[in-house]
Amino acid sequence: MNNKLTKLEKYWILYDVGNSAFVLLVATILPIYFNYLAGEAGISEVDYLAYWGYAASVATVICAVIGPVLGSIADTRNYKKPLFTACMMVGVIGCAALSFPTSWIVFLAVFVFAKVGFNASLIFYDSMLTDVTTEDRLDTVSSNGYAWGYIGSCIPFAVSLVFVLFYDSIGISFQMSMTIAFFLNAAWWLLVTLPLLKNYKQTHFSSDDENSGSLIRNSFSRLGHTFIEISKQKKIFYYLLAFFFFIDGVYTIIDMATAYGSALGLDTTGLLLALLVTQIVAFPFALIFGKLSQKFRTEQLIRFCIGAYTLIALFAIQLDKQWEFWLLAVCVGMFQGAIQALSRSYFAKIIPPEKSGEYFGIYDICGKGASFLGTFLVGLVAQITGVTNAGVAVLSVMFVIGFVLFGKAAKMQ
Repeated sequence: MNNKLTKLEKYWILYDVGNSAFVLLVATILPIYFNYLAGEAGISEVDYLAYWGYAASVATVICAVIGPVLGSIADTRNYKKPLFTACMMVGVIGCAALSFPTSWIVFLAVFVFAKVGFNASLIFYDSMLTDVTTEDRLDTVSSNGYAWGYIGSCIPFAVSLVFVLFYDSIGISFQMSMTIAFFLNAAWWLLVTLPLLKNYKQTHFSSDDENSGSLIRNSFSRLGHTFIEISKQKKIFYYLLAFFFFIDGVYTIIDMATAYGSALGLDTTGLLLALLVTQIVAFPFALIFGKLSQKFRTEQLIRFCIGAYTLIALFAIQLDKQWEFWLLAVCVGMFQGAIQALSRSYFAKIIPPEKSGEYFGIYDICGKGASFLGTFLVGLVAQITGVTNAGVAVLSVMFVIGFVLFGKAAKMQ
């Protein structure tokens, strides 16, 4: 197989570089600014955390509801690109607009707006994978997307960090430094997406009736048929169940690592640096797993990643030293991009390419739903037992369930 990426594959990968800047912004700088706005309004730290969690949940629920429907509409000829463009622009405009609100509640509303645009754009972006490359290159291209997304997002992040951490030395206000960060990341996101917008063409689409007057009705009808198909196609059904459980553990570990770092006494700068380490480590390892996919079956590599994450979860149970936290950050980086990239490409291989939009809409529900369950269970078990580490133990169970279900899916035709 030719390892050289085509121009269209590179353009598709660039969108991961663009949107990953927003992901890093949301994970690091955005909460700092919201904390500032909430503090100015006299909001307690407990309420601040609760409101931030509510906003993220609202964005997730909205996308879980509209995702499959939009995905189904996108499977109509020539609809995927305009829908992708619209959602991407909602995210970009929302990111830039975050610099305007001075009220914490308006800021949260704009954040939900931007997050919905970002999440929705990923449904179309992921489903474009079958259009931009061939089946034998799905693993390689998907892995490159995550790899370059991780390392590329560090560029606007590092520049933003200079303004946010050293605004006094530069001679600007904190608000101005945040405005620069928001506009910089929005501009980065938009500019690196332009090559894909210019060159992408939808090659797989549904052959159903494309009468625009019945487009919405047809999309719901197709979606209903898809759910019935999935219930009958045991391989896809068991894979989605497995994905729900193991990706739940992946996302929760990412969230819990930061919480553990805070508990261990790492300051804001330390946490930001640890996150950067994870991003940097994820870059080469995502590429390595992309190369390995040419020698080993994708199923074997996914199983290996799930097994590695099970060990990471078990290690996190006893984590109580700062060096252990840094080791955890490195280990997460080694498998984070790989498991996400291979999961995406494996799903693209087992679904009908002409229905990739609606299938990835459902895939997105499993990913977003998992992010709810993991954090909820960790919190619940920790509260019941009174031991934080006991909550983390739940994650190892999640990975074992995901491993077993994936093994069952892999054996099916």
